[in-house]
Amino acid sequence: MQLSRFSLTIGLASALAIASAAGGVFAQGAGQGGSAVPIDGSGSFEVSGVDVDIKATTADAARQGGWRLAQRKGWEMLSQRLTGKKSTLSDSALDAIVNGIVVEREQIGPSRYIAKLGVLFDRGKAGAILGVSTAVTRSPPMLIVPLEYSGGVGRVYERETAWARAWNRFRSGGSTIDYVRLQGTGPDALLVNAGQTLRRGRNWWRTILDQYGASDVLIAEVQIRRDYPGGPVVAVFAAMHGPDRQKITSFALRVDNGDALDGLLDAGIQRIDQAYQQALAGGLLHTDRLLVAHPPVPKTPEQLAAEAAAAAAIANATPIPEDSTTTATAPTLTVQVETPNVGALTASESAIRGVPGVRSAVTTSLALGGISLTRVDYAGGQAALRAALEARGWQVQEGAGVLRIRRGTGGGSGTAPAPIPQPTPQGAGAPTGQ
Repeated sequence: MQLSRFSLTIGLASALAIASAAGGVFAQGAGQGGSAVPIDGSGSFEVSGVDVDIKATTADAARQGGWRLAQRKGWEMLSQRLTGKKSTLSDSALDAIVNGIVVEREQIGPSRYIAKLGVLFDRGKAGAILGVSTAVTRSPPMLIVPLEYSGGVGRVYERETAWARAWNRFRSGGSTIDYVRLQGTGPDALLVNAGQTLRRGRNWWRTILDQYGASDVLIAEVQIRRDYPGGPVVAVFAAMHGPDRQKITSFALRVDNGDALDGLLDAGIQRIDQAYQQALAGGLLHTDRLLVAHPPVPKTPEQLAAEAAAAAAIANATPIPEDSTTTATAPTLTVQVETPNVGALTASESAIRGVPGVRSAVTTSLALGGISLTRVDYAGGQAALRAALEARGWQVQEGAGVLRIRRGTGGGSGTAPAPIPQPTPQGAGAPTGQ
């Protein structure tokens, strides 16, 4: 069975460098959360289960020859899978498109190398050579929560777990599910923990998903049961979706050796990913509308106080009397003012602006020594404005849509003045100052 699973990046034929295919390995102290395995987000084509058996003069030469043979066999298997026919490439061309070798199982002797390997091919380069499309239609970003139960205790990122490490090394580039995977450091252990997977409140889930740029949540659960240390291991897997833990699939896998736990978990992830992809294709991974719709932002006390004051002012406002001669759609009136000098103009503007309900009073036509025109925006009728001006000592003449005012001599309105002459084509009595 598999003792360990790691990526080996190879360069030229003479190189024998062992490194992670996803990049550097981050150190993680014992007993802390997070994962020591960097997240592998590469989109490489992966061919697994390549058997090699090579003899050479030395162990290193045999191992190099085994990797070379694995590249050739892996390319034939990939071309058969994507195009339906096998093709071959030179070793130099394969070196340019191979991203790494995955050791699934190996036995190294003095002059012989027997192994089962996996080969990672660069998606863009391999697709261009084979003439196939490399575009993958992905789901919306989904936060994956690796929940592990071992020894009766559930953990996500509270402590480092083999299940979280397995998900981080999982190559998800070829999957239609856009997994959002966490390293498990910083606030991850506080926000995403075993207790959170049991909560159904959408508000807190929405906060967590917004924190990591995801639109939905997937919960991948495994229960690890050991008969005795180092003995057989049974893992019960379950794939769930959403805050309500909608079950997508569940199954159990078993190995006879506890050292093969990593291989067992990797096989479980492959089946869970396939189940999620099938659920996506079948339309089962619908995002809860309550996770998408954001509630209104609560108002501050200052905003609430301002709204309450505005509502009280409206409730206590005095209604403006209606008049049949006034149209609500045209509150602007024209007022003719006798302005013998600048002082008379200023006094009339001030008096008009002082009338309650007048929003603005603007002189549109100035005629010193004659009659000036003032446009008045008044929140009432023409009759109401006339009454207000007369109450302030002005003599007012009223016409259709126009008022003509002048300062009264005896207080109040006095005797009723003659009505405003209506303009005629040659009317001698028409107002002179326009």
